Amino acid sequence: MEPQSVQSQGVEQERGPTVPEKRAQEQSKRKPGRRRPGRRIIKDQEEEAVFRDVVSFTPEPLPARYYDKDTTRPISFYLSTLEELLSWTPLMEDGFNVALEPLEHRQPPLSSPRPRTLLCHDMMGGYLEDRFIQGSAVQRPYSFYHWQYIDIFVYFSHHTVTIPPVCWTNAAHRHGVCVLGTFITEWKEGGRLCESFLAGDERSYQAVADQLVQMAQFFRFDGWLINIENSLSSAAVRNTPAFLKYLTTQLHQQVPGGLVLWYDSVVQSGHLKWQDELNEQNRVFFDSCDGFFTNYNWREDHLQRMVAQAKERLVDVYVGVDVFARSNVVGGRFDTDKSLELIRKHGFSVALFAPGWVYECLEKKDFFQNQDKFWRLLERFLPTHSICSLPFVTSFCLGLGTRRVCYGKEQAVGPWYHPSAQEIQPLFGEHKLAGDDQGWVKTLCCLADAWHGGSSLLLQGLIPPEVDNVAVRLFSLQVPVPPKLFLSLVYKFEGPTDIQVALELTTGDGNSCHVGGVSVLNETGSRYSPRPLRVPPTKLARWAGRCGQQLSGGWIQRCYEVNLHGCLLQDLLVSFSRPLRSKEGKNFICRLGEIQVVDANSLLAPLPRVQNVTISQLRWIPLILGSEDLPSRLLLSCTLHWSCLLLQARCFRIHCCKQTGSSSGTEETPGAEKPMFLGLAFANQYRVVDLAVEAARLGQDGRVEFLVEPVPREGFLVPQAEWARAVLLYSAPQ
Repeated sequence: MEPQSVQSQGVEQERGPTVPEKRAQEQSKRKPGRRRPGRRIIKDQEEEAVFRDVVSFTPEPLPARYYDKDTTRPISFYLSTLEELLSWTPLMEDGFNVALEPLEHRQPPLSSPRPRTLLCHDMMGGYLEDRFIQGSAVQRPYSFYHWQYIDIFVYFSHHTVTIPPVCWTNAAHRHGVCVLGTFITEWKEGGRLCESFLAGDERSYQAVADQLVQMAQFFRFDGWLINIENSLSSAAVRNTPAFLKYLTTQLHQQVPGGLVLWYDSVVQSGHLKWQDELNEQNRVFFDSCDGFFTNYNWREDHLQRMVAQAKERLVDVYVGVDVFARSNVVGGRFDTDKSLELIRKHGFSVALFAPGWVYECLEKKDFFQNQDKFWRLLERFLPTHSICSLPFVTSFCLGLGTRRVCYGKEQAVGPWYHPSAQEIQPLFGEHKLAGDDQGWVKTLCCLADAWHGGSSLLLQGLIPPEVDNVAVRLFSLQVPVPPKLFLSLVYKFEGPTDIQVALELTTGDGNSCHVGGVSVLNETGSRYSPRPLRVPPTKLARWAGRCGQQLSGGWIQRCYEVNLHGCLLQDLLVSFSRPLRSKEGKNFICRLGEIQVVDANSLLAPLPRVQNVTISQLRWIPLILGSEDLPSRLLLSCTLHWSCLLLQARCFRIHCCKQTGSSSGTEETPGAEKPMFLGLAFANQYRVVDLAVEAARLGQDGRVEFLVEPVPREGFLVPQAEWARAVLLYSAPQ
């Protein structure tokens, strides 16, 4: 199977095939891959593909748009001209940029009438370390993790077609947050660009809109912020509402839940004149799309006037707040709550512009404390949204760390940053007991230790003398639950303690909800503490064979099985309780490494299966010269493709085994060599970059075996025997 067709299968899982995808498939039939002559594929009875290559130091160049020119690492990209936009059609390489994560269902839905929160991410021109699709080794990167507070994420830059880096789409979608790119024109060049597609007939602006829609559909983000920051001719401004209406209509048809927003800049006369409000001069654009993003220099009288303008569409007005507090604005920086107080007072949505201020302008070493402080000051104005689907699994990984850990075992040491690997984040902050009690619990990010990934969740608190326990709500859910739930909690305390930790849950639909396997904690009968299993159910032993035992790294796992009927799972809490005999105040520090909430029956379903692994686009670099000026070690870069039903997989872990010195033509398995972890993939393809291998000797083959390990959405390990693999045999040039 050709790599292009493998990639296309993956991107078609959520939204049906598009015209660009069909074009890509037709191109793949006309141009069968980018393999160099001399490569052949052999398949044995175990479906292990074997590829051969003669080492060459003159590789075919890769398309510059998709790869870092120095390393060939896949990168997210933008488009700078209208010509690039109109000529774009998806290639094999575009598959790297397709989001794996569909937009998760959430409650309330984005279409509900409550005010929304939009985050507009503008940081130092954009496309920084986040452009590296497979991650990078960077210390102290920017990270956003307060997803439960926001509804829309806009990736902003000053490039004409700003396509959101796929890592942001994956992280946002996992939290039920929709993602918009930016279409921006500026200055005289922007005016010429607008004139070329808006001043003519409808075919011109429809062609641009069609490409924007196809990009959103293909890459699986959710729409566009349209930002025209240059004057328009009378012909161009006359066509702009029609362009917005057509773009919005087409997007709604092709991208479920898609959004088109307009930024407050041009007025209906065509002049560039920021209004800082919705009014009669710009209302025509608001009426032609899904929402209006105001400029930042407003006062309360602007908000009062807008109430009458917006009428029943109050929440479709996103009042802009510049967190940098540039120019004459209300609030900003650590006073941004003053802006939100006025905005919410009048019932509007808010657009927070550049909250990365806490990273750009303050000390990097204090970033997490400053970011938590910023969002804590706003939280009373930011209603949360709930997660609505199972399985619900998180290791609290932020998508970064100083080392990588895999289920308690250290996998690699050194800084890493891979936002696609960020897992579902909880509600952060300090939670105090009601009344005058002194009990409290704080939830914080913790990079010092991890069960899986690069971080864990740190819970520290106090159980006061007069109460037996304290609990903290970590997640808001709205999940109709199956008859039997399997739950798991992985944790460890700092230092010796006699405090007990437990998972708790609340349910809705109390009259019809019947629960078994739990203790009732309150009078209304809606909050429960499941009883831990001493041993897992026989049919689940494969998944949960170590319940109640100490795991690698000092972590402990607690497992629960809950029988439910007619229930709605609403909240997930963790409680800490003192021993019954103890009455003094108790401080505690506990790390959570993982929480799983899974339909028990789903654990009996077949595991995701990876097939048809291919190796292409090889690049060899001599690393160390040996005798006779021949290299003794090489750096290998290549692209792996495979097929797998993406809806079944959270991601893929890529490994390799290396061996040299086999006789030419033999394909022996490299014994019990332990696979070396290379990285994570969030698509059906992965670029191996600068893998050090031994050079093949004359008459003998070098051998590298690549293994693709699927990670099920339930979060459990797939046995190595069920990983897919492909072998590369390489020989020295004659």
